[in-house]
Amino acid sequence: MVSDVMTINQEATVFVVDDDPAIRKSLRWLIESVGLKVQTHELASDFLESYSPDSPGCLVLDVRIPGMSGLELQEKLRERGYDIPVIIVSGYGDVPMAVRAMKAGAVDFLEKPVSDQVLLDYIQKGIEQDIKNKQARLQNKELIERKESLTRREREVMGYVVAGLSSREIADKLDVSFKTVEAHRAKIMKKMQVKSVPKLIQMDLLIQGSTTTDPKRF
Repeated sequence: MVSDVMTINQEATVFVVDDDPAIRKSLRWLIESVGLKVQTHELASDFLESYSPDSPGCLVLDVRIPGMSGLELQEKLRERGYDIPVIIVSGYGDVPMAVRAMKAGAVDFLEKPVSDQVLLDYIQKGIEQDIKNKQARLQNKELIERKESLTRREREVMGYVVAGLSSREIADKLDVSFKTVEAHRAKIMKKMQVKSVPKLIQMDLLIQGSTTTDPKRF
């Protein structure tokens, strides 16, 4: 499995937030040993100040840290629209807090002591998830931009098309000719870069799902 970790996008960064310098040092050595970049922080506030969501990565977080707690850090990340995968690493006495962190959106919870291989496997999964999330957001952003390129009338026609109306029915509703509707449909399909109505419907559903999320994520 270690070799699998080495195949991950080498631009990915693993962020470690833990107030114990010995743990930060050992985790840095472990993560760098499989060819991944790592940044360590003693305080959650330091991580939040320096973090940029542009490149893929994941966060290995101790929930019980001085100053801003792990839970508070998760809340700040959500407020800013960041969805970096968070792996909670917690001591036995911190289990209730770790459970709260999981409910707040952390993707995994590991109880100390954690074996090196188990942690690397979870890190690999976290990075892969972040890469998929970023690819999906990029695709959705492109879809939104395509729809925004439509004229007001084209968006209106598209709304009727995805609702299942025929060109004749749309023409009656808009009080325009059948040929006019067909011309709008052709332009819509070209601008949206699709060749079938089912694909157009699927694309519109993706756009609707994207626009209900925090716009800062785009």
